[in-house]
Amino acid sequence: MLDESYMRLALELAKAQRGQTSPNPMVGSVVVKDQQIVGLGAHLRAGEAHAEVHALQMAGDKAQNATIYVTLEPCSHYGRTPPCADQVLEAGIKKVVVAALDPNPLVAGRGIEKLKKAGLEVEVGLLARESEKMNEAFNHYIVHKKPFVTMKTATTLDGKIATVTGESQWITGEEARQDVHLLRHESDAILVGVQTVIKDNPRLTTRLERAEGRHPLRVVLDSTLRIPRDAQILDTSVAPTWICCSQAASREDISTLSERGVRIIQTEDSERISIGNVLKKLGEEHVSTLLVEGGGEINASFLEGGHVQKVVTYIAPKLIGGHLAPTAFRGEGFSSLKDAISLKDLSMEQLGNDFKVTGYIR
Repeated sequence: MLDESYMRLALELAKAQRGQTSPNPMVGSVVVKDQQIVGLGAHLRAGEAHAEVHALQMAGDKAQNATIYVTLEPCSHYGRTPPCADQVLEAGIKKVVVAALDPNPLVAGRGIEKLKKAGLEVEVGLLARESEKMNEAFNHYIVHKKPFVTMKTATTLDGKIATVTGESQWITGEEARQDVHLLRHESDAILVGVQTVIKDNPRLTTRLERAEGRHPLRVVLDSTLRIPRDAQILDTSVAPTWICCSQAASREDISTLSERGVRIIQTEDSERISIGNVLKKLGEEHVSTLLVEGGGEINASFLEGGHVQKVVTYIAPKLIGGHLAPTAFRGEGFSSLKDAISLKDLSMEQLGNDFKVTGYIR
Protein backbone atom coordinates (compact mmCIF):
# COMPACT_ATOMS: atom_id res chain seq x y z
CA MET A 1 0.00 0.00 0.00
CA LEU A 2 2.85 2.41 0.77
CA ASP A 3 4.41 1.71 -2.62
CA GLU A 4 1.14 2.62 -4.33
CA SER A 5 0.74 5.84 -2.32
CA TYR A 6 4.25 6.98 -3.28
CA MET A 7 3.60 6.22 -6.95
CA ARG A 8 0.27 8.07 -6.85
CA LEU A 9 2.09 11.09 -5.47
CA ALA A 10 4.56 10.83 -8.36
CA LEU A 11 1.65 10.69 -10.81
CA GLU A 12 0.08 13.80 -9.28
CA LEU A 13 3.39 15.66 -9.54
CA ALA A 14 3.55 14.72 -13.21
CA LYS A 15 -0.07 15.66 -13.98
CA ALA A 16 0.43 19.11 -12.49
CA GLN A 17 2.71 19.90 -15.46
CA ARG A 18 0.03 19.10 -18.06
CA GLY A 19 0.43 21.36 -21.08
CA GLN A 20 4.06 22.24 -20.30
CA THR A 21 6.23 19.27 -21.28
CA SER A 22 5.38 18.61 -24.96
CA PRO A 23 6.84 16.98 -26.97
CA ASN A 24 8.23 15.19 -23.91
CA PRO A 25 6.08 13.05 -21.60
CA MET A 26 4.81 14.08 -18.17
CA VAL A 27 6.92 12.38 -15.51
CA GLY A 28 6.96 12.52 -11.73
CA SER A 29 9.36 11.04 -9.21
CA VAL A 30 9.55 10.48 -5.44
CA VAL A 31 12.59 9.38 -3.40
CA VAL A 32 11.85 7.50 -0.15
CA LYS A 33 14.22 6.37 2.61
CA ASP A 34 13.15 4.63 5.81
CA GLN A 35 9.51 5.30 4.90
CA GLN A 36 10.15 9.04 4.71
CA ILE A 37 9.88 11.14 1.56
CA VAL A 38 13.23 12.83 1.04
CA GLY A 39 12.90 14.02 -2.56
CA LEU A 40 10.20 15.10 -5.01
CA GLY A 41 10.45 16.05 -8.65
CA ALA A 42 8.63 16.51 -11.93
CA HIS A 43 9.69 17.19 -15.49
CA LEU A 44 8.72 20.82 -16.08
CA ARG A 45 9.37 21.37 -19.78
CA ALA A 46 11.32 20.01 -22.74
CA GLY A 47 15.06 20.63 -22.56
CA GLU A 48 15.11 20.95 -18.77
CA ALA A 49 16.04 18.43 -16.09
CA HIS A 50 13.95 15.27 -15.86
CA ALA A 51 11.83 14.34 -12.84
CA GLU A 52 14.38 11.93 -11.37
CA VAL A 53 17.07 14.61 -11.38
CA HIS A 54 14.91 17.09 -9.46
CA ALA A 55 13.98 14.42 -6.90
CA LEU A 56 17.58 13.26 -6.44
CA GLN A 57 18.85 16.82 -6.05
CA MET A 58 16.30 17.42 -3.29
CA ALA A 59 17.24 14.15 -1.59
CA GLY A 60 20.97 14.88 -1.68
CA ASP A 61 22.99 12.43 0.44
CA LYS A 62 19.77 10.80 1.65
CA ALA A 63 19.43 9.18 -1.78
CA GLN A 64 22.09 6.66 -0.75
CA ASN A 65 20.39 3.23 -0.40
CA ALA A 66 16.96 4.84 -0.91
CA THR A 67 14.08 3.83 -3.19
CA ILE A 68 13.06 6.01 -6.12
CA TYR A 69 9.55 5.89 -7.59
CA VAL A 70 9.18 7.16 -11.14
CA THR A 71 6.14 7.16 -13.43
CA LEU A 72 8.15 6.41 -16.59
CA GLU A 73 11.24 4.33 -17.23
CA PRO A 74 14.43 6.38 -16.65
CA CYS A 75 16.05 7.29 -19.97
CA SER A 76 19.35 5.67 -20.93
CA HIS A 77 20.45 7.89 -23.84
CA TYR A 78 21.93 11.34 -24.31
CA GLY A 79 19.39 13.82 -25.63
CA ARG A 80 19.07 17.43 -24.54
CA THR A 81 19.88 16.18 -21.02
CA PRO A 82 22.15 13.36 -19.71
CA PRO A 83 20.73 9.84 -19.11
CA CYS A 84 18.61 9.64 -15.97
CA ALA A 85 19.57 5.98 -15.43
CA ASP A 86 23.20 7.04 -14.97
CA GLN A 87 22.24 9.70 -12.44
CA VAL A 88 20.15 7.20 -10.47
CA LEU A 89 23.21 4.95 -10.27
CA GLU A 90 25.53 7.79 -9.26
CA ALA A 91 23.15 8.83 -6.46
CA GLY A 92 23.47 5.41 -4.80
CA ILE A 93 19.81 4.44 -5.13
CA LYS A 94 19.16 0.85 -4.01
CA LYS A 95 15.72 0.18 -5.51
CA VAL A 96 13.78 1.60 -8.46
CA VAL A 97 10.00 1.28 -8.83
CA VAL A 98 8.73 2.19 -12.32
CA ALA A 99 5.13 2.56 -13.40
CA ALA A 100 5.46 2.16 -17.19
CA LEU A 101 8.07 1.43 -19.81
CA ASP A 102 9.03 4.19 -22.25
CA PRO A 103 7.78 3.44 -25.82
CA ASN A 104 10.54 5.64 -27.25
CA PRO A 105 12.78 3.31 -29.33
CA LEU A 106 15.80 5.12 -27.86
CA VAL A 107 14.78 3.86 -24.41
CA ALA A 108 12.30 0.94 -24.70
CA GLY A 109 13.60 -1.14 -21.78
CA ARG A 110 17.24 -0.11 -22.03
CA GLY A 111 17.00 2.06 -18.93
CA ILE A 112 15.63 -0.84 -16.91
CA GLU A 113 18.28 -3.18 -18.28
CA LYS A 114 21.08 -0.78 -17.33
CA LEU A 115 19.81 -0.47 -13.76
CA LYS A 116 19.42 -4.23 -13.34
CA LYS A 117 22.89 -4.93 -14.72
CA ALA A 118 24.29 -2.52 -12.13
CA GLY A 119 22.69 -4.64 -9.39
CA LEU A 120 19.75 -2.45 -8.47
CA GLU A 121 16.42 -3.98 -7.51
CA VAL A 122 13.89 -2.90 -10.16
CA GLU A 123 10.11 -3.31 -10.16
CA VAL A 124 7.99 -2.39 -13.19
CA GLY A 125 4.23 -2.09 -13.60
CA LEU A 126 2.94 -0.36 -10.46
CA LEU A 127 0.00 1.83 -11.64
CA ALA A 128 1.15 1.29 -15.23
CA ARG A 129 -2.29 1.90 -16.72
CA GLU A 130 -2.60 5.28 -14.97
CA SER A 131 0.82 6.32 -16.23
CA GLU A 132 0.10 5.21 -19.80
CA LYS A 133 -3.26 7.02 -19.80
CA MET A 134 -1.61 10.20 -18.55
CA ASN A 135 0.87 10.09 -21.44
CA GLU A 136 -1.52 8.77 -24.09
CA ALA A 137 -0.61 11.59 -26.50
CA PHE A 138 3.15 11.12 -26.08
CA ASN A 139 2.86 7.36 -26.51
CA HIS A 140 0.82 7.76 -29.72
CA TYR A 141 3.20 10.34 -31.16
CA ILE A 142 6.32 8.30 -30.42
CA VAL A 143 4.87 5.20 -32.11
CA HIS A 144 3.04 6.78 -35.09
CA LYS A 145 5.03 10.02 -35.64
CA LYS A 146 1.71 11.86 -35.95
CA PRO A 147 -0.17 13.96 -33.39
CA PHE A 148 -2.71 12.44 -31.03
CA VAL A 149 -6.00 13.90 -32.29
CA THR A 150 -8.77 14.98 -29.93
CA MET A 151 -12.02 16.09 -31.57
CA LYS A 152 -14.02 18.60 -29.53
CA THR A 153 -17.65 19.45 -30.24
CA ALA A 154 -20.33 21.43 -28.40
CA THR A 155 -23.91 20.48 -29.22
CA THR A 156 -27.47 20.71 -28.03
CA LEU A 157 -29.24 17.60 -26.78
CA ASP A 158 -30.53 17.01 -30.33
CA GLY A 159 -27.03 17.22 -31.81
CA LYS A 160 -27.11 20.74 -33.28
CA ILE A 161 -24.08 23.02 -33.25
CA ALA A 162 -25.99 26.15 -34.37
CA THR A 163 -29.45 27.38 -35.27
CA VAL A 164 -30.78 27.38 -38.82
CA THR A 165 -29.49 30.96 -39.15
CA GLY A 166 -25.99 29.96 -38.00
CA GLU A 167 -26.18 31.38 -34.46
CA SER A 168 -23.91 29.33 -32.20
CA GLN A 169 -22.67 31.62 -29.42
CA TRP A 170 -23.19 30.32 -26.90
CA ILE A 171 -24.64 26.82 -26.92
CA THR A 172 -22.86 25.80 -23.73
CA GLY A 173 -22.35 27.71 -20.48
CA GLU A 174 -19.29 29.39 -18.99
CA GLU A 175 -18.09 26.30 -17.08
CA ALA A 176 -17.96 24.20 -20.25
CA ARG A 177 -16.26 26.98 -22.19
CA GLN A 178 -13.58 27.30 -19.53
CA ASP A 179 -12.98 23.56 -19.81
CA VAL A 180 -12.45 23.98 -23.55
CA HIS A 181 -9.81 26.61 -22.86
CA LEU A 182 -8.07 24.11 -20.58
CA LEU A 183 -8.05 21.63 -23.50
CA ARG A 184 -6.44 24.32 -25.66
CA HIS A 185 -3.84 25.00 -22.98
CA GLU A 186 -2.92 21.30 -22.98
CA SER A 187 -2.67 21.04 -26.80
CA ASP A 188 0.24 21.80 -29.10
CA ALA A 189 -2.06 22.86 -31.90
CA ILE A 190 -5.72 23.58 -32.64
CA LEU A 191 -7.26 23.02 -36.07
CA VAL A 192 -10.30 24.41 -37.88
CA GLY A 193 -11.47 24.65 -41.46
CA VAL A 194 -11.60 27.95 -43.30
CA GLN A 195 -15.41 27.89 -43.18
CA THR A 196 -15.25 28.21 -39.39
CA VAL A 197 -12.96 31.22 -39.75
CA ILE A 198 -15.32 32.83 -42.27
CA LYS A 199 -18.42 32.19 -40.13
CA ASP A 200 -17.14 32.79 -36.57
CA ASN A 201 -13.88 34.79 -36.99
CA PRO A 202 -12.33 33.06 -33.94
CA ARG A 203 -9.04 33.93 -32.27
CA LEU A 204 -8.45 30.32 -31.13
CA THR A 205 -6.41 31.48 -28.14
CA THR A 206 -6.44 30.23 -24.56
CA ARG A 207 -8.25 32.31 -21.96
CA LEU A 208 -8.17 30.79 -18.49
CA GLU A 209 -9.82 32.48 -15.52
CA ARG A 210 -7.12 32.07 -12.89
CA ALA A 211 -3.93 31.66 -14.89
CA GLU A 212 -2.25 32.67 -18.11
CA GLY A 213 -2.92 29.89 -20.59
CA ARG A 214 -0.59 28.59 -23.25
CA HIS A 215 -1.71 29.61 -26.73
CA PRO A 216 -1.54 26.66 -29.13
CA LEU A 217 -0.33 26.79 -32.70
CA ARG A 218 -3.38 27.60 -34.86
CA VAL A 219 -3.86 25.52 -38.01
CA VAL A 220 -6.39 26.32 -40.74
CA LEU A 221 -7.31 24.02 -43.62
CA ASP A 222 -7.90 26.28 -46.63
CA SER A 223 -7.34 24.66 -50.03
CA THR A 224 -7.43 27.88 -52.09
CA LEU A 225 -6.49 30.46 -49.42
CA ARG A 226 -9.86 32.18 -49.37
CA ILE A 227 -9.45 33.15 -45.71
CA PRO A 228 -10.69 36.74 -45.10
CA ARG A 229 -7.74 39.10 -44.89
CA ASP A 230 -9.21 40.75 -41.78
CA ALA A 231 -9.58 37.46 -39.88
CA GLN A 232 -8.43 37.67 -36.26
CA ILE A 233 -6.48 34.43 -36.62
CA LEU A 234 -4.08 36.19 -39.02
CA ASP A 235 -2.73 38.23 -36.11
CA THR A 236 0.42 36.24 -35.41
CA SER A 237 1.60 38.55 -32.63
CA VAL A 238 -0.63 36.53 -30.28
CA ALA A 239 0.12 32.99 -31.47
CA PRO A 240 1.57 31.42 -34.63
CA THR A 241 -0.80 30.57 -37.47
CA TRP A 242 -0.24 27.94 -40.16
CA ILE A 243 -2.52 27.61 -43.15
CA CYS A 244 -2.54 24.36 -45.10
CA CYS A 245 -3.46 24.74 -48.76
CA SER A 246 -3.41 22.61 -51.89
CA GLN A 247 -1.69 23.10 -55.22
CA ALA A 248 -4.78 25.08 -56.29
CA ALA A 249 -3.68 28.08 -54.18
CA SER A 250 -2.18 30.99 -56.12
CA ARG A 251 1.41 32.17 -55.63
CA GLU A 252 0.12 35.69 -55.06
CA ASP A 253 -2.06 34.63 -52.12
CA ILE A 254 0.76 32.55 -50.65
CA SER A 255 3.09 35.55 -50.85
CA THR A 256 0.56 37.98 -49.37
CA LEU A 257 -0.18 35.83 -46.34
CA SER A 258 3.46 34.88 -45.82
CA GLU A 259 4.38 38.56 -45.63
CA ARG A 260 2.00 38.87 -42.67
CA GLY A 261 3.91 36.24 -40.72
CA VAL A 262 1.59 33.34 -41.53
CA ARG A 263 3.27 30.07 -42.41
CA ILE A 264 1.80 28.53 -45.56
CA ILE A 265 2.07 24.76 -45.91
CA GLN A 266 1.25 23.68 -49.44
CA THR A 267 0.46 19.99 -49.58
CA GLU A 268 0.90 17.73 -52.60
CA ASP A 269 -2.87 17.55 -53.08
CA SER A 270 -4.17 18.97 -56.36
CA GLU A 271 -7.46 20.28 -54.91
CA ARG A 272 -8.95 18.90 -51.66
CA ILE A 273 -6.46 18.69 -48.81
CA SER A 274 -5.64 15.23 -47.46
CA ILE A 275 -5.97 15.04 -43.67
CA GLY A 276 -3.30 12.33 -43.65
CA ASN A 277 -0.80 14.64 -45.37
CA VAL A 278 -1.53 17.41 -42.87
CA LEU A 279 -1.03 15.12 -39.87
CA LYS A 280 2.21 13.79 -41.31
CA LYS A 281 3.52 17.32 -41.73
CA LEU A 282 2.49 18.32 -38.22
CA GLY A 283 4.23 15.24 -36.86
CA GLU A 284 7.42 16.21 -38.68
CA GLU A 285 7.17 19.60 -36.97
CA HIS A 286 6.99 17.90 -33.53
CA VAL A 287 3.31 18.64 -32.96
CA SER A 288 2.29 15.76 -30.69
CA THR A 289 -1.24 16.84 -29.66
CA LEU A 290 -3.90 18.29 -31.96
CA LEU A 291 -7.30 19.61 -30.91
CA VAL A 292 -9.83 19.67 -33.75
CA GLU A 293 -12.58 22.28 -33.32
CA GLY A 294 -13.97 22.19 -36.83
CA GLY A 295 -17.46 22.21 -38.26
CA GLY A 296 -19.44 19.24 -39.50
CA GLU A 297 -17.47 18.70 -42.71
CA ILE A 298 -14.01 18.88 -41.10
CA ASN A 299 -15.16 16.58 -38.30
CA ALA A 300 -16.54 14.09 -40.82
CA SER A 301 -13.29 14.11 -42.82
CA PHE A 302 -11.26 13.31 -39.72
CA LEU A 303 -13.62 10.58 -38.53
CA GLU A 304 -14.19 8.91 -41.88
CA GLY A 305 -10.44 8.86 -42.51
CA GLY A 306 -9.74 7.18 -39.17
CA HIS A 307 -7.65 10.10 -37.92
CA VAL A 308 -9.28 10.65 -34.50
CA GLN A 309 -8.14 9.02 -31.24
CA LYS A 310 -10.31 10.81 -28.68
CA VAL A 311 -13.69 12.56 -28.73
CA VAL A 312 -14.80 15.23 -26.25
CA THR A 313 -18.40 16.43 -26.59
CA TYR A 314 -20.08 19.10 -24.49
CA ILE A 315 -23.86 18.65 -24.47
CA ALA A 316 -26.17 21.50 -23.50
CA PRO A 317 -29.70 20.76 -22.22
CA LYS A 318 -31.27 22.63 -25.16
CA LEU A 319 -33.28 21.62 -28.22
CA ILE A 320 -32.94 23.60 -31.46
CA GLY A 321 -34.58 21.31 -34.02
CA GLY A 322 -34.86 22.00 -37.73
CA HIS A 323 -33.57 19.74 -40.49
CA LEU A 324 -31.41 22.58 -41.85
CA ALA A 325 -29.72 23.40 -38.53
CA PRO A 326 -26.09 22.14 -38.75
CA THR A 327 -24.93 19.08 -36.84
CA ALA A 328 -21.50 18.19 -35.45
CA PHE A 329 -20.80 15.48 -38.04
CA ARG A 330 -21.80 15.78 -41.66
CA GLY A 331 -20.06 14.22 -44.67
CA GLU A 332 -21.61 11.26 -46.47
CA GLY A 333 -22.25 9.29 -43.29
CA PHE A 334 -22.34 5.51 -42.97
CA SER A 335 -25.02 3.50 -44.74
CA SER A 336 -24.93 0.63 -42.25
CA LEU A 337 -25.02 0.59 -38.46
CA LYS A 338 -22.23 -1.99 -38.40
CA ASP A 339 -19.94 0.61 -39.99
CA ALA A 340 -20.79 3.30 -37.42
CA ILE A 341 -17.87 4.52 -35.29
CA SER A 342 -18.04 3.14 -31.75
CA LEU A 343 -16.50 4.70 -28.66
CA LYS A 344 -14.95 2.96 -25.65
CA ASP A 345 -13.79 3.95 -22.16
CA LEU A 346 -16.57 6.51 -21.87
CA SER A 347 -16.72 8.98 -19.01
CA MET A 348 -19.13 11.79 -18.21
CA GLU A 349 -19.11 14.77 -15.89
CA GLN A 350 -21.41 17.73 -15.32
CA LEU A 351 -20.07 21.25 -15.86
CA GLY A 352 -22.66 23.78 -14.75
CA ASN A 353 -25.83 22.89 -16.64
CA ASP A 354 -23.92 21.06 -19.38
CA PHE A 355 -22.47 17.56 -19.64
CA LYS A 356 -19.02 16.62 -20.89
CA VAL A 357 -18.74 13.18 -22.50
CA THR A 358 -15.29 11.79 -23.28
CA GLY A 359 -14.57 8.62 -25.23
CA TYR A 360 -11.94 6.91 -27.36
CA ILE A 361 -12.37 5.57 -30.89
CA ARG A 362 -12.71 1.80 -30.66
